[in-house]
Amino acid sequence: MELKNSRLLPVDRETAWKALNDPEQLRAAIAGCESLVATGENEYEATMTASIGPVKAKFKGRLRPFDGVPPVSYTLGDDGQGGPAGFGKGTANVTLTPEGAGTRLDYLVKAQVGGKIAQVGQRLVDGAARKMADDFFERFGAALAA
Repeated sequence: MELKNSRLLPVDRETAWKALNDPEQLRAAIAGCESLVATGENEYEATMTASIGPVKAKFKGRLRPFDGVPPVSYTLGDDGQGGPAGFGKGTANVTLTPEGAGTRLDYLVKAQVGGKIAQVGQRLVDGAARKMADDFFERFGAALAA
């Protein structure tokens, strides 16, 4: 599955970069995220609850930003296990470009799911993934505007 989109953030690129690298701001923007804890340099453990169609599960996983070019871009890798519900893993390539008084954030997400989650159907999985991404960037942008 691939998701590609862009958002205009109401802050300069440096502020957006700092927020994208702040675990607390990321945790607050991820719907269902219960914790996001640093476990090493550039590695975080996350716990979150997610629903995809009729499947609802608590996921534990790792987030690892890599290939960073501050304050321009980075790739965020993730993998999560939801027990019997299955797993999800993927990468998000994020690029920040100054645009007017704000910053355009472009992202390309490539993800793979397995287990019961994959059995609910690709349309439900794609719709849930798109909603999760939209919710994240809506919450992230609103927090930056505040």
